[in-house]
Amino acid sequence: MPDEPLIPEHGGYRRLKSFQVAQLVYDLTVRFCDRFVDRRSRTHDQMVQAARSGVQNIAEGSQASGTSKKTELKLTSVARASLEELRLDYEDFLRQRALTAWPPEHSALARFKACRCSTMEEVHAWYLAERRLGREAGAGGSVPPLPEELVANAALSLLNVCCYLLDRQMAAQSDAFVEQGGFTERLYRTRRGARG
Repeated sequence: MPDEPLIPEHGGYRRLKSFQVAQLVYDLTVRFCDRFVDRRSRTHDQMVQAARSGVQNIAEGSQASGTSKKTELKLTSVARASLEELRLDYEDFLRQRALTAWPPEHSALARFKACRCSTMEEVHAWYLAERRLGREAGAGGSVPPLPEELVANAALSLLNVCCYLLDRQMAAQSDAFVEQGGFTERLYRTRRGARG
């Protein structure tokens, strides 16, 4: 390949939608755990660490991609696995407290998805609006969802998006590796080009 750089452009993880959503999941998880999970419990630490691992491994994989597509793919996979673990923790939290994991078409989740939240402030605004709706429904005889049920389901919705994005990201990384090879192949091509 003519003019192929030895170390291609890499990093740029802050522009990845998977990183942005994972970072929002991390921020939401820290607040969720501080409010609804005993700080002394192993679950609190596990959930926060799984969320952090998702973010950090996306960043590390993106940064490593300049010299190792294999490492990039491996770390993206670790991020995906960490977020899957976190998803199970949220599901366990709901199940163990006899709370409901909402289906995708649930009205509150539909409103959450329509907000397209990208910051904690936007998530908090949705939360306050849902609490208002819940109080109004409660005045009419309905049972409004508990705060932890609202937040856990919002986190699960974000995790579903993030896991989907990471699955697509890993598929694209795999395809790129097959088509272009890795750093070793690039070294060989560069050396061969310099000689010939």
